[in-house]
Amino acid sequence: MSDLFTGLKQSLREKTRKKIVFPEATDERILTAASRLAKEELVAPVLIGKVNEVNELAKRLNVDIDSCDITDPNTYEHFDELVDAFIERRNGRVSKEDAQHVLRDENYFGTMLVHLNKADGLVSGAAHSTSDTVRPALQIIKTKEGVSKTSGVFIMVRDEEKYVFADCAINIAPTSDDLAEIAIESARTATLFDVDPRIAMLSFSTKGSAKSAETERVIEAVKIAKEKDASLLIDGEFQFDTAFVPSVAAKKAPNSDIKGDATVFVFPSLEAGNIGYKITERLGGFEAVGPILQGLNKPVNDLSRGCSEEDVYKLALITAAQVE
Repeated sequence: MSDLFTGLKQSLREKTRKKIVFPEATDERILTAASRLAKEELVAPVLIGKVNEVNELAKRLNVDIDSCDITDPNTYEHFDELVDAFIERRNGRVSKEDAQHVLRDENYFGTMLVHLNKADGLVSGAAHSTSDTVRPALQIIKTKEGVSKTSGVFIMVRDEEKYVFADCAINIAPTSDDLAEIAIESARTATLFDVDPRIAMLSFSTKGSAKSAETERVIEAVKIAKEKDASLLIDGEFQFDTAFVPSVAAKKAPNSDIKGDATVFVFPSLEAGNIGYKITERLGGFEAVGPILQGLNKPVNDLSRGCSEEDVYKLALITAAQVE
């Protein structure tokens, strides 16, 4: 396991164990990872499902879940409290009957537990689509004040190297305002994982070498980000080699504060970000950790439906580390 997770585990052991909700408790990968997390005393798993079904699966898999909390929405004693809170959170746009129906859904139920501080974070997506995980979070948890959209980053890890790539998961065609928000939130995420944030706003142009609506959008994003947070070390527009290679930076952007030493890379579109992180992973030999959702009031993270037990384990650690 990379140094990233060695450090995370040590940090989590020094704090009160965080309650992480797993809405997909009858998925073998989820249950096995939750058992491991509980055994290692890294998080306190909250498994959503019917008690007998979860216990039967645990017995068949020969995994110990005695330290996990199994919660069934259908028998939860505070269900009415969740219903009332959901109606309030949705500003009365749902009836009580509709709310009762919606909260039987394990993702909505689990997200309400996080919203009401009955749990600290949520990990889902092993058996659900991204929208099934993210939609309840956006409706209930919502984004932080000053943040209009959530975004998704990957921590790219290879030996001692760690970089943040954003947005590689959520926003297809971000505006200048969106890119500025992504940069600011990515800097916060970088700090969480002991990466000193030096932010490069990427493009196919470096400092005016090409002019188009696409490059102007990135240039404007840099301006907006600096206005919102003057403490940021951020510059662009940069081609990737200018952001990453000191000798290229010295030639192409000699007056920039980013001198080929960027650690946070903000891509101009989801298309570019998704391609970029996969190339880095497959050709560069980096481990891609994520996607990690950022910008929400409380941590909710989305697994791939093709995930492994190890992926569940790692994303749960990250989710616990995000708890403020």
